[in-house]
Amino acid sequence: MAYWSSRGLRGSTLEEILNITNENYLKMNLAIIQKIPTSIKPVEFDKTKGIIKLAYFEQKSTVDYMGNVQGIPICFDAKETTRKSLPISNIHPHQIEFMENFTKQEGIAFIIAYFQVIDEYYFIPFEDLKIFWERAKKGGRKSISFKECNPEFIIPNNKGVFIHYLETLNKYLVLKRDRREQSI
Repeated sequence: MAYWSSRGLRGSTLEEILNITNENYLKMNLAIIQKIPTSIKPVEFDKTKGIIKLAYFEQKSTVDYMGNVQGIPICFDAKETTRKSLPISNIHPHQIEFMENFTKQEGIAFIIAYFQVIDEYYFIPFEDLKIFWERAKKGGRKSISFKECNPEFIIPNNKGVFIHYLETLNKYLVLKRDRREQSI
């Protein structure tokens, strides 16, 4: 039986795997990525059990993770869905705004989406996410189908123990560089 009634713990399995991945990246000296905690304000506390019974989020969070990969600033959010599509409503306006501002400062922003029903992880760069977001705002499809995700950006699934997203991030960076060079 669960002891919480909040939808706020959705994605916690994905986040646990990402936390392990990020610890491994740090040990291998590949990257330093930190989970950004969401600050809460305790309202009701059970002193006998030493637990918070009721709390509220103090402010809107930005993204789940921020860090640096070999000199490249990155930020990303982890999203998990039990369907073949990720509802746009799982991505909040303040997150889009933060990621947009982050990319304007030469950072790389993205989401890692886990589609449980097909057991696949996808790297979705902010540029693509922004297209899906704008489409939903204009009355179009309100979700991102796994079929719409770039198949080159599937993140290898190492039996749910390690999500090696740096390989996929590198593919993205190479494609981005190649496009830039072609446009010159």
